[in-house]
Amino acid sequence: MTEIAHASFEITVQPSGRAFATQGAETILAAAIRSGVGLPYGCKDGACGSCKCKKLSGEVSHGTHSDKALTAEEEAGGYVLTCCATPHSDVVLESRQVTDASSFPIKKMPVRVAALEKKSHDVMQVRLQLPASEKFRYHAGQYVEFILRDGARRAYSMATAPHVQETAPGIELHIRHMPGGKFTDHVFGGMKEKEILRVEGPFGSFFLREDSDKPVILLASGTGFAPIKALIEHMRHQGIERDVTLYWGGRRPSDLYDASWIAEHTATMPRFKYVPVISDALAEDAWTGRTGFVHQAVLEDFADLSGYQVYACGAPIVVDSARAAYTSERALPAEEFYADAFTSEADK
Repeated sequence: MTEIAHASFEITVQPSGRAFATQGAETILAAAIRSGVGLPYGCKDGACGSCKCKKLSGEVSHGTHSDKALTAEEEAGGYVLTCCATPHSDVVLESRQVTDASSFPIKKMPVRVAALEKKSHDVMQVRLQLPASEKFRYHAGQYVEFILRDGARRAYSMATAPHVQETAPGIELHIRHMPGGKFTDHVFGGMKEKEILRVEGPFGSFFLREDSDKPVILLASGTGFAPIKALIEHMRHQGIERDVTLYWGGRRPSDLYDASWIAEHTATMPRFKYVPVISDALAEDAWTGRTGFVHQAVLEDFADLSGYQVYACGAPIVVDSARAAYTSERALPAEEFYADAFTSEADK
């Protein structure tokens, strides 16, 4: 078994024919990232299911993962989570979302907290200053990981498009307070400007596919708005002329924490439409807009999604519910659903 664990195996991805080799006991996804092959993925931790794809041949074993990310039935049917699947032979996978997303170099670097702004009672906007010598390249929609002192990691998406660095150096993150969480307790408690942190990135396969002219539906819950915001900024900067509808869901109106940004972009992007959706408004909120679950609002508005692309970001239950409903009830092609499920330690 020792020899197998440390052998090198070839991984081939169909229908693109892209191929790469694993080294030692690394996972299929780790080898793909190292080789610059952009397989879809999100958490890298067996929690979100974004990296799930069909295994056409070969043998793998899975490390620890969430049953929601890969059910026993799916595993028996030949599906794998590339983020925690280690090959024991050459493997052929089927994935229609292969890109060159990993072509941007992944780097570790120190960052300085440049500004902290509370956007709502439980959302902090954190601006990070990057080293002057570093040019940080990424796709709008990707994320960085904070490397904590004990080696643990926490992932947060960039909330600004890459070009914003030209006029406002650094990156912006939206961090939701998870009471009891060692990192977010610090962000909302002891974090100060000029504090030095360490990050690695960029990671993730969540970004706009610019080779399509299909209309776009953007679905965000909570701070899932952060990478969606970056996508919209990128589209405006690039002059991309596609119909875009953003559905942003929260429990109460205050959870939709960036009204001024939304107003600016709806005013300057004629083909951009915004639909806020609130699930638990109180009488005191005087909410007169859409209510219910945000993914359901899309079902109410669209009878047929066969000609659309959907980009969904936020809580796993929202992303999973949207994926299942849109593909089975609205004819959305499975390969046109792009997602980044925000997982916490509780999801793992």
